[in-house]
Amino acid sequence: MCRAAGDVSQGDVLGLWRAEFEGLKQPATLLLDKHPEFAETLRGAVHREGERAEVAGDVFAGEFTLEESRNGTHISATWLGDVVDGSCGREIRGLWKAEGDAMARPFVLRKL
Repeated sequence: MCRAAGDVSQGDVLGLWRAEFEGLKQPATLLLDKHPEFAETLRGAVHREGERAEVAGDVFAGEFTLEESRNGTHISATWLGDVVDGSCGREIRGLWKAEGDAMARPFVLRKL
């Protein structure tokens, strides 16, 4: 039996994920790990089209939030989503929005 979406915590989302974006052919890969300084938060990297960006965020009560930074200082994109009910914490759906872009793009994260 798996956890309900609202009960998914940091430990459930650690690891390797594949991100697919509506309207884009190229997927991305995320590696999420424990943040070394802040308990219950995430840190990692996203790899997309040969480029790497740092990510940091959390999952709380089924809500997933990440901030993405290409230079390690400024936020270049945000990920806001929800753990999918019945996915045992292995699927997250939401919106990805790049800095300076007026439109947010739907994404699906699936744990590998």
